[in-house]
Amino acid sequence: MNARVLIAQIGAAHGVRGEVRLKAFTQDPLSVARYGTLETEDGKRRFEIEAVRPAKDVLVARLKGISDRNAAEALTNTRLYVAREKLPKPEADEFYVSDLVGLEAQTQAGMTFGTVKAVHNFGAGDLLEIEPAEGGATLMLPFTEATVPAIDIAARRIVVEPPAEA
Repeated sequence: MNARVLIAQIGAAHGVRGEVRLKAFTQDPLSVARYGTLETEDGKRRFEIEAVRPAKDVLVARLKGISDRNAAEALTNTRLYVAREKLPKPEADEFYVSDLVGLEAQTQAGMTFGTVKAVHNFGAGDLLEIEPAEGGATLMLPFTEATVPAIDIAARRIVVEPPAEA
């Protein structure tokens, strides 16, 4: 399992005082401020959220040390991670996206279908991006109980029921 988990991504600057738009990937979006110091993907920069408030479709956050629009703009698209041990243990049917990426996707019959490359959500529910075992373009499968009837994190595999055309 990964030692760090992606919990937010900085969007555009908000206003002129250094605030940023923040897209949280946590179940409770405001909880991003509860996990302490957040790190960039490469681990070279650390940020503390001084204040956060809900806005229309995102959060607006003030980060310690970021006090003007130029500094905020320089952070656009920065992904923020937290140490896994700071996060609550997932419930029985809950998963961190980082735990799913890299799992082998198999059919009910045990045939290798591919590998989970990413998990996306474009607004209509989660989708698994599967890199087919035989190569070719990746496939998007709905992350539903019907399409993904079994997940075994310990065995590093999921069972998929791909649509007939996949």
